[in-house]
Amino acid sequence: MADVEIPNRALFKASEVCDIAGVQPYVLRTWESEFPDLGVSKSAGGARVYRRSDVERVLHIKQLVFADGLTLAGVRRRIDEAAPPVLEEEEAAPIRELLGRNARERLAEVKRGLVSILEMLNARAGDVRAYAPAAASRVVAPAKRKNGSRAAKTTKSSTPSRSSAKKRSRR
Repeated sequence: MADVEIPNRALFKASEVCDIAGVQPYVLRTWESEFPDLGVSKSAGGARVYRRSDVERVLHIKQLVFADGLTLAGVRRRIDEAAPPVLEEEEAAPIRELLGRNARERLAEVKRGLVSILEMLNARAGDVRAYAPAAASRVVAPAKRKNGSRAAKTTKSSTPSRSSAKKRSRR
């Protein structure tokens, strides 16, 4: 049943769903009565139509009934167990408060920040200084202590060290 191909359309007639799923129309009508949220709706002419998700659900029900041998009550239980839990009003309030009204705008701002970080990381080494703030242009180089251990020493990356300047003057 996994190899059933569903045509790429938004709506299907009941007869088309029966052909795709390989069930009789009375079986489909029985499943509609057992699963009221199957998404059956009437079109303007009165014929029943199904969304793509409904067709996928019919195929899932068929798998559970015919291949797994479940009754319709067992199928309903299995589907209910697999469904995400529904939060009560008191439980959902903190989540809504956390998201706020402008959650989409805040997420877009975070996305822009992440994109700019990605651009900095992908930039050439010479171009990084254009993005980096002044404090970030300092390079931390290890320095030797008298006891032989290394400690972090902060130097300006844009100014050459004295030893390199002496080497240049000797040339």
